[in-house]
Parts: sequence; C-alpha cells; structure tokens
Amino acid sequence: MRSAGFICLALLATLFCLGCGGRAPAPLAAPSPGPPNPATIPQVQHVVLVVEENHSYESVIGSAAMPYLNSLASSYGLATNYFANTHPSIGNYFELTTGEILTNDDNFSGTVSSDNIVRQLLIAGKSWKSYSEGLPRVGYAGGDVYPYLRHHDPFSYFSDVVNSSAELVDLVPFSQFAQDLANQQLPNLAFIAPNRINDGHDGSLQQADNWLRANIAPLITNPVFQQTLLIIVFDESDIVDLRNGGGRVPMLVISPAAKPGFQSTTFYQHPSTLRLILRALGVSNFPGTSASAPEMAEFF
Repeated sequence: MRSAGFICLALLATLFCLGCGGRAPAPLAAPSPGPPNPATIPQVQHVVLVVEENHSYESVIGSAAMPYLNSLASSYGLATNYFANTHPSIGNYFELTTGEILTNDDNFSGTVSSDNIVRQLLIAGKSWKSYSEGLPRVGYAGGDVYPYLRHHDPFSYFSDVVNSSAELVDLVPFSQFAQDLANQQLPNLAFIAPNRINDGHDGSLQQADNWLRANIAPLITNPVFQQTLLIIVFDESDIVDLRNGGGRVPMLVISPAAKPGFQSTTFYQHPSTLRLILRALGVSNFPGTSASAPEMAEFF
C-alpha cells in the first residue's frame, strides 16, 4: 500500500506537468560563464622609452644586423602590426608625447603649449627626464649640435619645460642615465634619444644594435628592472613607406610582467604607446588622440 506522502508527491507532479501542457519541465540551464577578465596593464615605478630611427619593421625584425634587438623581440612582446603616424621624424615624436602630429617641419623651433606627457606626469606627481645623447649641457633647449638633433627631443619644446627652471634641468645628456641607474635614481619616466649615428638614422643597424646592447642591457640586468617597463620603438619607417602615414615599424614591450614571446597582430600607432606609458605609471588623463587610442593591455 502506497503511503499518503507518495500519493501527494505524485499528484503535485501531475498538476505541474498539466501546467506545462503535458510536457515534462526542461532542466534548468547551467549559468553561462561571464566574459573573461580583461587584461590589465601592471603599474610600475619606471617607464623607459627608447626611440630609434627610420627603419621598417621588415628591415629590422629578423635582421642579422640586430641580434640583440631581435633577442629582446623574441623574449618579450613584439607589436607586428604597428605603424608610425607620419613623415618626417618630428610629428612622430610629438605623437609619442602629445598624441598629436602638431608639425611636420623638422626645423620647427617654436614652443608647444598643447597638452603633453610632462604636464600629465606633473599633475600626477610623477618625475621625468629626457636623456639625449650629445646634448651640450643640462637644460639645453637650443638648436641642433650634431649628432644631437633637437627634433628628436620633443620635451625641449614643451612650455611646461622651457618656461620652468625647475623642469628645464630634466633635459640632460644621456651620460646621466648610467649614473641614475647605478644610484637607483631613475625618474618615473626616462625618455632616451640616442644620437643620430647610434639611433640608426645616419649609422648602420649594427651600430644601433651595439649601442642598445651596451646601454640598455645593463638596465635589464639591474634589480630596478623588476619595477620597469621598457619600450623600444622606431619613430618612422623608410621615407618611401607611407603605409598608415609613417610606415610599419618595430615596437617592443619589455617587462618582467610581459607575456614571454608574445606577438600582437593588433593595429597600433604611437598614441597607443603614449597611452601605455601613462597607464603603466598610474596616470589617468591622456593627451590628444591617446585618449581614444587602442589599449595595449594584451601584452601583459
């Protein structure tokens, strides 16, 4: 004899099925997983930006003339679909620091009052230095003294720098970089411009590679590198390469936090590098087109 409890359960099941039009109820679907957590850009104490000159991605990546740079490209992050914004050099340097071309006149000697990386770093309480190889003296904001070229030193144009005695002293010869590294006194942002011979412009790729090995390898082996994002990028491609404005160029993201051997196929240009620098230093305001430039978080 069936128990009353069993009969009641059977009756409830029958009534439920009648409410479903005589069909058995479908099982509840498992909750779908949410979107994956987006990659984030790790915060660092230091960003070091090294700008090389006038060579295409195809002439550099895989080149036997640049074994050191290629060893970094294979060990850390490489942007394989990265393009400069314009020709000649100066507009690209401004894109890297203001998010705008501003001028294509390499002989420009005016003062730039547009929003720029120095202004945003100062607002955020961050330090910076521009280390230019061949700069005649600390605080020099004058014209070319070959092989130093002013238009490879965008910081020397900013009103935030040239109109401030406190900031002008952060335009320094590159020789100070080794001293600051050895003394654990690197600023939050270190901009490095090799001279016209060592950046690949007038010298060979092999000379540029030897310079990187001699001057950048000590940074990577220094303990400070554990809190550093190093970026190496070429300002523009060969002058005949007009793709996307300034041609396809190498851009490397080098950091202990970078995905080993990662190669990005995402389309990027210099404003994304500017955005990456500021994001890595915890700055949330972005000059010019870097405010809407694609994020480079996939490298981490």
